[in-house]
Amino acid sequence: MVSAVVNTVPNVVVIIGNIISLFLLLSPVPTFVQIVKKGSAEPFSPVPYLATLINCMVWVIYGLPMVHPNSILVITINGAGTAIKLLYITLFLIYSDKKKRLKVLLGILVELIFIVIVAILVLTLPHTTKQRSLVVGIICILFNIMMYASPLSVMVIVITTKSVEYMPFFLSLADGVAWTIYAFLPFDQFITVPNGLGTLFSVGS
Repeated sequence: MVSAVVNTVPNVVVIIGNIISLFLLLSPVPTFVQIVKKGSAEPFSPVPYLATLINCMVWVIYGLPMVHPNSILVITINGAGTAIKLLYITLFLIYSDKKKRLKVLLGILVELIFIVIVAILVLTLPHTTKQRSLVVGIICILFNIMMYASPLSVMVIVITTKSVEYMPFFLSLADGVAWTIYAFLPFDQFITVPNGLGTLFSVGS
């Protein structure tokens, strides 16, 4: 009985984390409604969306059974995140000027090439899931930290508009806390480190 409860708790926590993460992923919707109405992506920055896209894609690789078994819920939320961010970036491409559009396209191309290279190398060179988890986990930490730091690029908008609606701190905080708790059940340093830092970034903000 106790064992069943212990095994259930991590799944409950990660489901809650997935729900919070989904709300966080959908939080920019009002921004894109505004972009569509204005017919322009100015003055918004695509950097946070590109950062989140690459972050979601590397976590999808991390959650693969041949990389880190029993991580289906990690794949589901990050797979959804990849699709949502691609939609946002598509709107950026539609409503940006030619110069910004080229930069966004270049960013996407670089990210896709990087993901393909990582996937090929990880699935062919390391021979155990422990080795693959280590390699991809380190990459995930780096990109997760980059994702949490990326909202700094919209600080100018926050200062100009005197509004923090473009930086959902409470959702970021709740998301970081939920995934940090999950990472301790059982302990997964690759989820703990970036989400623990993300929680600190949110509190500090």
